Amino acid sequence: MIEIKSPEQLAGMRAAGLVVAEIHEVMRAAIVPCATPLDLDAIARRELAARGATSNFLGYGGFPATVCVSVNDVVVHGIPDATPFADGDIVSLDFGAVLHGWHGDSAVTVPVGSVPAEVAKLLTDCDDALWSGIAAMTAGRRVRDIGTAIEKTIVERGPYGIVEEYGGHGIGTAMHQDPHVMNYRSRQRGPKLVPGLCLAVEPMITMGGPETHVLADEWTVKTDDGSWAAHFEHSIAVTPEGPWVLTALDGGAARLAELGVPAAAAHRA
Repeated sequence: MIEIKSPEQLAGMRAAGLVVAEIHEVMRAAIVPCATPLDLDAIARRELAARGATSNFLGYGGFPATVCVSVNDVVVHGIPDATPFADGDIVSLDFGAVLHGWHGDSAVTVPVGSVPAEVAKLLTDCDDALWSGIAAMTAGRRVRDIGTAIEKTIVERGPYGIVEEYGGHGIGTAMHQDPHVMNYRSRQRGPKLVPGLCLAVEPMITMGGPETHVLADEWTVKTDDGSWAAHFEHSIAVTPEGPWVLTALDGGAARLAELGVPAAAAHRA
């Protein structure tokens, strides 16, 4: 079933989203040379406890950590280990939280120190593709419009590989709900975007081909050709006025304003 939230329930979703946004900020500041993925997992555990929230990743399908840490050619679902980050790496953080029964989920890819221009562009372009998809989340449109907008930005900025095996999803009283949100144009229109629908949108692109494989740990997803990958994600609510980015500290107001997408004042924080 597709969950449609009331205004009161959206307030709960926003509270969970802010927990995710705040902890992302703390973890991002800790991504420096010689830090490790296990350090980030420890930070996530500490910060969740401080906010009275719990992890929706830990134990999910047997996942052993509170955050996915994916480095360089790992696309998604990297299990934290003790391997230090090196200057020039890129690190994808995928992290979620549960607060009072409501879920938030967000991802970002950040550089460690200085990276080549083409790698920095990969990150910028993937983030811009995410926001193109978010900008398409206006009431009355269809889920397909999100993937179409994402693909358009990626193709214009590329060439990049668009990872098709993984995509976005509904979110609410569970981390993964219907509908599935593809990162490319599909023949299927998908459900209509209506106020109260909450989606996690998450493009994943590579500097090479889109093909991936899963390692023996049954979680870690790597590119087949060893090309580096970026992953960005936000949880977003559809409102009558426009998208409300639940996992952005400002509700997405700044980026949406840049894109000319309206958002009601009540949803700017």
